[in-house]
Amino acid sequence: MSFELSLNTGTTPNLSLDEAIRYTAEAGLSHIGLWRHLLVDGAEAAAKAVSAAGLSVSSLCRGGFLTSSDAEGQAAALEENRAAIREAAALGTGELIMVVGGLPAAAHVLGGTGDRADKDVAAARARVADRLAELVPYAAEHGVRLVLEALHPMYAADRAVLSTLDQALDLAAPHSASAVGVVVDTFHVWWDPRLAQAITRAGLEGRLASYQVCDFNLPIASDALKSRGMMGDGYVDFSAISLAVAQAGYTGPVEVEIFNEEINNQDPALTLATMKERYEQLVLPSLQTASALV
Repeated sequence: MSFELSLNTGTTPNLSLDEAIRYTAEAGLSHIGLWRHLLVDGAEAAAKAVSAAGLSVSSLCRGGFLTSSDAEGQAAALEENRAAIREAAALGTGELIMVVGGLPAAAHVLGGTGDRADKDVAAARARVADRLAELVPYAAEHGVRLVLEALHPMYAADRAVLSTLDQALDLAAPHSASAVGVVVDTFHVWWDPRLAQAITRAGLEGRLASYQVCDFNLPIASDALKSRGMMGDGYVDFSAISLAVAQAGYTGPVEVEIFNEEINNQDPALTLATMKERYEQLVLPSLQTASALV
């Protein structure tokens, strides 16, 4: 089947791996998107638990943070990403989501270290390209695709110097589509005036690797990371984006990834029931309509 709904475990951060698997299976879903911190007993054990519940892993979050300007930081990033690639392979997912990293000047915001004076965004993007080139052969050996995620511009300083889907596609261009793809995350890209053209481009290039949905809420939360909402609660046009994604040829799992204090702390069964209902109302019809016309 196409467009199978997947719980991205970022939506249920208070659950252990076993709990997230159980809630996902009980909700009747077939896919789950895992975050690496849940793999406390190793990726192989996680893979067995997921499989035993009749589920498949839609993606692994996350690799990336490739913008360090010093040799020690670059080596550490490569080592960490190689570990993430191995984990993705062990989980049976070919898709490793890559949040590429922000400016060295803002590394301390997320608990890292970097030159507080280094605010050169172009140089940071160039280092992402260099580190990708080093990681691609290793990822290919393990059958894993590095999936670049463009983040909303408000995260350019601390999390991702890629802000548009076109930027992500440009960065992917030197590599095969099987090695480097892109993800469309509605929260991050809904505003882009070139989004429809970029999604079409991603489809033509064979790089559309993942579709993640949630809404863009206002007011922005005090922690900007937590400004995502359940589909229908904010300002994203899910019909238009979903039409473009399906017309571009995407038929894979659709992950719901929501960082929101209230949603993250409520009964997970309610979260899953609501996301299924909203998905079927607001996202799936446009995916199915467009797919039928392709």
